Order: sequence, then structure tokens, then C-alpha cells
Amino acid sequence: MQLLDRRALEQLSAELASLCAEMIEMERALIKRPLDLHGTHRRSARNLAHYLALRRHDIRKLQSQLALLGLSSLGRTESHVFEALQSVHRVLHALLGTNGSLPSPEVPAVEIGEGSELLEANADALLGPPPAGRKVRIMVTMSSDAATDYEGVRNLVQSGMDCMRINCAHDDPGIWLGMIRNLQKAREETGKNCRILMDLAGPKLRTGPIEPGPAVIKCRPRRDVYGRTVAPTRIWLTPNDRSEPAPGPATASIPLPARFLKQLRVGNKIRLRDARRAQRTMVVSQVVGKSCWAESKQTIYFVPGLKVCVIRPASAGVRKGAQARIGDLPPLRQTILLKPGDMLILRRGSTPGRPATCNKVGKLIAPAHISVSLPQILDHAKPGDPVWLDDGKIGGVIRSVNPRSATVEIIHAHPDGEKLGAEKGINLPETRIDIPALTADDLKTLKFVVKHADLVGYSFVHTRADVRQLLDRLEDLGGQRLGVILKIETRKGFDNLPDLILAAMRKRSFGIMIARGDLAVECGYQRLAEVQEEILWISEAAHVPVIWATQVLETLAKKGKPSRSEITDAAMGERAECVMLNKGPYTVTAVTVLADILERMQAHQQKKRSMLRQLHLAASFPNTA
Repeated sequence: MQLLDRRALEQLSAELASLCAEMIEMERALIKRPLDLHGTHRRSARNLAHYLALRRHDIRKLQSQLALLGLSSLGRTESHVFEALQSVHRVLHALLGTNGSLPSPEVPAVEIGEGSELLEANADALLGPPPAGRKVRIMVTMSSDAATDYEGVRNLVQSGMDCMRINCAHDDPGIWLGMIRNLQKAREETGKNCRILMDLAGPKLRTGPIEPGPAVIKCRPRRDVYGRTVAPTRIWLTPNDRSEPAPGPATASIPLPARFLKQLRVGNKIRLRDARRAQRTMVVSQVVGKSCWAESKQTIYFVPGLKVCVIRPASAGVRKGAQARIGDLPPLRQTILLKPGDMLILRRGSTPGRPATCNKVGKLIAPAHISVSLPQILDHAKPGDPVWLDDGKIGGVIRSVNPRSATVEIIHAHPDGEKLGAEKGINLPETRIDIPALTADDLKTLKFVVKHADLVGYSFVHTRADVRQLLDRLEDLGGQRLGVILKIETRKGFDNLPDLILAAMRKRSFGIMIARGDLAVECGYQRLAEVQEEILWISEAAHVPVIWATQVLETLAKKGKPSRSEITDAAMGERAECVMLNKGPYTVTAVTVLADILERMQAHQQKKRSMLRQLHLAASFPNTA
């Protein structure tokens, strides 16, 4: 039979032998000081080296030939590479009727089935045991409200949250401590396990401040499709020296003198000419403490200094009442509108950004400009480098660079323009940026993290030196017990992933987070599916747990209803050891839905392997037994 041609079998055997020899050479090249690795990871490091040696070849033809013989095609060998090739090699020689042998590694290779056990043990050590009935854990990013909303935290734990994520790029130690105390209380009340991850901010490249806009507030009543008012606008009037928070939803909070507010009664009418000189009327609907609610069926534009007066009904006609002026109002947060073809100047320094300036006939006088949070990136930028702004919503190309700035031509944006605000992310995927991943602010934060957290998230990690710096600092602070999460969110971090893993193997507990937001911008959205697959494969080869992150069930968490594609994406999270949800008003619902999806999918999928559970529709098939 042609499939069993002796020469073909001998050729396959030789090819497998050659691959195994390369694996041993790769192991020697990568692991020169095995004692530097934690004992738990030494064989895993060798398996990673074997996998990298295998995957530097295109073995698709070899896979097809093995499959035609009914043998393993080596498509699911990540966790036990060398042993898988040895097994196939033994079968080939059984078919040949000979005793073939392969070169042997110095340390016994990971056996088939053992790799899954190592990964499971590593995941338990890092993230804690999974909940009953579900293998994949759920991590949730906290909003600031979690510091004061105990019931919200308890509901998340009760619904299935296995790890609380605190983003140290936001809030402060006081708020972080409030979150942690609420979680501790919830754990005691529910009896459920839930770990704490604190993410270091890292050297995130962002846009700087933008000069404030005018201090004006627009209050508009709700109208139907015909323009008829169906609900008045509700305005909270409060003392300008000691303002009181509105006890309910307010269109605006307007400061006025306390002595003026003290005279107001329900039913009083307040008149003014707004910023457009249009005469407007508000009616006092409720007095609350030293403040009050007022309503209007008209659109009002408030600015500081506007004069208001009270019109009180009297027995004979109407007489003029008390007068006052509106106090200070917050300026509008301004944005920069950018369209394809526009120029944007990225500047050093902290000068507030400004939109483009045009003359009365619309001719450009000066292009828009904005500062950057890490001005040293301009030392490495060069013409032709791509730039992405605000999570990839706006894209451009650097056209010129000088010591003080870089000029970017906007290439990708909505034809009507995209708004760029302050504190928005900047990605330069092809620009070499040599900045340590651990910033001065991170070093201060790390003291709090060591004291209160179970895990530390390492943002924008790029090199072995970055990993060593964090591990050394944790040892200095007595934080060796903390698990470390390496966040892969840049192209350089992805390219150096094997090096990062080997450097982190000095610790007992560590994992990888696929930060798909920045990663998609850095590597290109078209490559994201491919990149996240490679991260999963490499991590499994090293028996390292993975966190599947960014925009999982995003629409459900924020709007209360998921898109169809989000459900499919969430199901893909079954291939990781943990899935991360972001904050939103419907996060508790999102946790419940995600837990259900993961429980269902674990019967169908285990890493790359499809599990052939009985089909639901099989019940309708004829019984041929």
C-alpha cells in the first residue's frame, strides 16, 4: 500500500529525529543556568525550549503525512512536545519492524498528560482553586464606587467573581483600601475565595491636557420626535460657598448665594436672560436643606455672572423679588477634532493642547497641538513611523521631527472627524522606546501592593531586565509571596514573550495577561486573532496560566445587552485559565452570564482540543443499538 511505503516511513522517522535533536540544542541554548529557575518550572522551561524549536519550522506537510497514516499530527502537543514526537517515532518504527531511537534530553521530558497537571497546579497556585463546576476563573476590574458600595462588591463575589482587579492608574490608596476592605467583608459573609490583583500603571504614553473650553452649561428638557416637551430639565440650585450634592439625577448644578436661596419657596419663578440673551424661566419644585430643585421647559445656557431674579405672586399684580448672580461654573472639557488630512503636533512640555486655529474665512493659521506624557519618545520617533491615538480610533504617520515636537498627518479617522481628548493612549508600534517598565510612581505604589494584594500586574513589560527589576524589588520589599502577572500589550512584549517567561520562572507563581486592547493597536487588528493564539500556545508550552482580557462582554457590562459576537468571544475565553471583565453598570449581570458560558463551554473545549460530548440533537437520531 502506498501509504505504508517503507522509504516514506523512513523519511518521516528521520525528520522526527532531526526535530528532536534541534529541541535538545534549543534547550541547551536557552537554559544555560537551570538552577536560576524555580524548581517547579525547570522541566516546563525545557518543554518551552522544545516547543520553540519545533515551531521555527513549517511542519504542515509532515502533519498531513502523519495524519494519513492515522498517527498524531502533532497539532495538540504544546504541553508535552518531546514525548509526543517520541511516541509517533516509536509507532513509525513498529510499522517498519525496526528498533529506532531518538536522542534523549538530559532531564526526562514532560510526559503526555503531565503537562496539563503542571498547568493546573500553576493556575491554582497563582489564582486560587477554581470554583465548583467551573474551571476558568473570572476577574473583574473595579470602579471607584467599589470603595463605598459594599453591596455591589458582595454581589460580584456572590455572582462568581474569583479575582478583584484594582487599576492603580486610577484613584488613590484611600480608595484602593476601601475596595479591599469591602472585598474582605464580602469574603467573610459569602465564604467564597476571591484574590486581589493590583495593576501597576507603568509608563503609559498618553496625550497631555487640553486648554479648557468656556464655562457654559446647557440644560435642555426632554422632547419627543415632534419637539414637544415631555419632561422638564431638572436643575439643582445650591450655595456657592458650601455646595451640597444633588440627592438625585440633575441636568446641572448651579451655584447661587446662600442668602438668595434661603428666600426661595416652592412655586417661585426665577427669571434670567441666558448666555444667548434669551429670556428664560425656572420654577422651584422642591426645597431640600439649603438647596432646592428648579425645573424648566425651556433650553437654558448658563454662564458665570448671569443675573437671576425671583418673581413672587402678590395680591395686587406682580412685584420684583430678590436678585443674585450665578457663581463659578466648571469649564467644558475640550477635545480636538481630527479629520483625515489634518496635521497634529505632538509637543514636549506641559503646555495645554489646543484645536487648530483658523481665520474668519476658515483658512488654517496653526494646526492642532497637544503634549505627550512621555516626551522622551520624541528622541526615538522618525518620519514614516505610524501613530495610533485613543485605542486606535485615530491613526496617522509622523511626517517630521525636531527637538521639540513631531508633526503627525492624520490618515485614519471618520470622514466627519474624531474627537481626541486629554489622557488618551498613544501607540507607536514601530518606534523604539527604551523606557523601564517600572516607573518612579510604580515603585511607590508597590509598597502598598505588597502589603494588601495577592497579585501584581506588570504593565508594558518588554525585556528580561524589566522582569528582573520587578522581582528584585519585590524581594527587597518582602513581597516574594505575590504572584506576578506579565501584561502583554505591546509588539515588543509579544516578540520577547519566551524571554519574559524564562525570566519570570525564577518565581513560583506568575501568569500572562493578553491585554488585547493595546495589543490590537500595536500589532494591527487584522493580526490580533493570530497573536492571541500564539500567546496561548507559548504559554501552554511553558505551563503558564493565561488571563484573557479586554472588552469581554463589554456591551453587556456597559449597556445591559450583549452583541452576538461578544458571546462567541467570551466562549473563546475557555482556552485561558481566567477571563477578565471591565467595569460597567451591569457588571454583576455580565459575571453571571460569563460564568454560565464558561461552564457550558468546558464540556466542549479544552485548550485547542475539541471535546466530543454528546450532541443535544443526537436524541432525535434513530437508535441503532
